[in-house]
Amino acid sequence: MNQNLLVELFVEELPPKALKRLGESFAGVLADSLKAQGLATADAVVSAFASPRRLAVHVTAVADKAADKPVSQKLMPVSVGLDATGKPTAALLKKLAALGADESAVAGLKRVGEGKAETLMLDSVQPGVALATGLQRALEEALAKLPIPKVMGYQLADGWTTVNFVRPAHGLVALHGADLVDIAVLGLKAGRNTVGHRFEAAKPVVSLTDADSYAAQLKTEGAVIASFAERRAEIVCQLAARAAEVGGSVKPIEDEALLDEVTALVERPNVLVGEFESEFLTVPQECLILTMKANQKYFPLLDAAGKLTNKFLIVSNIAPEDVSAVVGGNERVVRPRLADAKFFFDQDRKKSLESRLSGLAKVVYHNKLGTQGERVERVRAIAGAIAGRLGVDAAAVDTAARLAKTDLLTDMVGEFPELQGIMGGYYAKHDGLCETVADAIEDHYKPRFAGDELPRNPVGVVVALADKLETLVGMFGIGQLPTGDKDPFALRRHALGVIRMLIERDLDLPLSELLNEAASPFGALITDASGALADFVYDRLAGSLREQGYSAQEVDAVLSQRPQRLTDIARRLAAVRAFAALPEAAALAAANKRVGNILKKIEGELPVEVKPALLAEEAEKALFSALGEIAPKADTAFETGDYAASLQALAALRTPVDAFFDKVMVNAEDVALRTNRQALLNRLYGLMNRVADLSRLSA
Repeated sequence: MNQNLLVELFVEELPPKALKRLGESFAGVLADSLKAQGLATADAVVSAFASPRRLAVHVTAVADKAADKPVSQKLMPVSVGLDATGKPTAALLKKLAALGADESAVAGLKRVGEGKAETLMLDSVQPGVALATGLQRALEEALAKLPIPKVMGYQLADGWTTVNFVRPAHGLVALHGADLVDIAVLGLKAGRNTVGHRFEAAKPVVSLTDADSYAAQLKTEGAVIASFAERRAEIVCQLAARAAEVGGSVKPIEDEALLDEVTALVERPNVLVGEFESEFLTVPQECLILTMKANQKYFPLLDAAGKLTNKFLIVSNIAPEDVSAVVGGNERVVRPRLADAKFFFDQDRKKSLESRLSGLAKVVYHNKLGTQGERVERVRAIAGAIAGRLGVDAAAVDTAARLAKTDLLTDMVGEFPELQGIMGGYYAKHDGLCETVADAIEDHYKPRFAGDELPRNPVGVVVALADKLETLVGMFGIGQLPTGDKDPFALRRHALGVIRMLIERDLDLPLSELLNEAASPFGALITDASGALADFVYDRLAGSLREQGYSAQEVDAVLSQRPQRLTDIARRLAAVRAFAALPEAAALAAANKRVGNILKKIEGELPVEVKPALLAEEAEKALFSALGEIAPKADTAFETGDYAASLQALAALRTPVDAFFDKVMVNAEDVALRTNRQALLNRLYGLMNRVADLSRLSA
């Protein structure tokens, strides 16, 4: 009989930043195990529940017993299992006994194969697993695979048994329809009772009627919204409503991570409005916003212009009739945090960034790469070289590069490392530096993450490029490469930042020259890793381009040529896509691949000079003539950056190329003829692959 299934594990408060993943994993693994055992169908609806004190899952149409299924088991070769008279050997009888069968099963054995490969097979029916057995297995697997940040050990009620789990577990529910399923885990035996909200529940214990009443009973009797998604949506709705009540077009700050964390902290949200003294608004709003979000989990309110107001939203876990005590308590708690931020800001401004510069020589950057002071000098050298190439104000670039890291020594950044760069910009303006330099100091960490904005001005772009290149070259030069999902120095992010700035700011900087210039200030500190670093950058670029919708073939065709000016890549990709749509494209791509294979087999240097007098066949003469006519057009288009026209000019080569391969023997016995034909193909190959490696487009 199929009925809906509910499983809940009731625990002490789970880690909020991990709750969403824990809930999804618990539900997903348990349901997948039931499906694999035949207890649930592939299209069963799985609903995950996760609150601060519970993980649960609801699965539709779960059978009380899986269907029996026929099983065919390979036993052994016939020559081993049966003797010369056809009677079973001791080995066969032992194998059958291990499978729960006896000698009577020998007559029903099947023979598969022929001759020496003939094998004995036993056909049987495997009984379907009972729900209690299958659910026990599924629950244990779900708990074993939970992405637990840190396991803790605790003793069970007997005072002797110790178990390990993310938090102490106190209750287990397992209902198949209205029926209890007999399972146990973590020293708990399944029942139908759970516990609601600590303070708001209508009943101290919620006795569940059946699997389908779980969410509704918890909400009405237990004052708990069990669904993470529903609770999150309720918080979003209340945040908008409270902001509207404040008025003045204010909106709560958007922060998905904060929203997830707050959802994991409350069982039944109640959003309230708090307020702090306006005098704190003289502190940079980034500081106030960060302390409210990170330390108190509040949602600051911003006005229509994006400026911080002196009001904030509190997501409370209780809803008393008089909320003044809750609001007042939160206001008292946030005030010292804001006062600390104001104190740090006031103290930091007593010293200029320039006066902090010498202190960087005492801060270790990396034991193999020296101090932050030494790093600053390398960034200055790299930034100066880039500024010279781009014609950017060298003095402004040098000032920004020299002072960019000084805010690391301020009290504010010491308290909130996330504000590095941002505080440097504020302090630079306070010191009287021009806005261009101040913005560059703030922006030199950008882009900080995927989708982040780029530096606002050319000076900031140059310093940001230099900073990221110094990190990339230095870390690759000492062998600190990312591995798997570990990237402690954020080299992948730095590489993508370099790529974005080169492309989106249309900077005419060849990549290999850029990497070489970035390596120069290191001297003997590092080994040459420019090749590996270039490959790393192109790999990141390839991934980015595929995410933008380009096919793997298109990206591979363009990047295999290692174009030095990344600003050209979009035009090259567009040209390749247009070329691939031509009716001649497939044949030319296949021919290009064939030419490449021929040239790879030539030992030594490839011949380059085509001697017209040695062209014997009409087909090779026609190809030589076509190249002479088409090459100037393709070359001119390529040099002017019209890659589409350069590739499309090649379409006229299809007929002479096809005729050449049909009628000309490239590897002629005559050495002179063979060398001349190889030179002709080499010229063809060079012409066809300037924009992209067209052979990568062939299937």
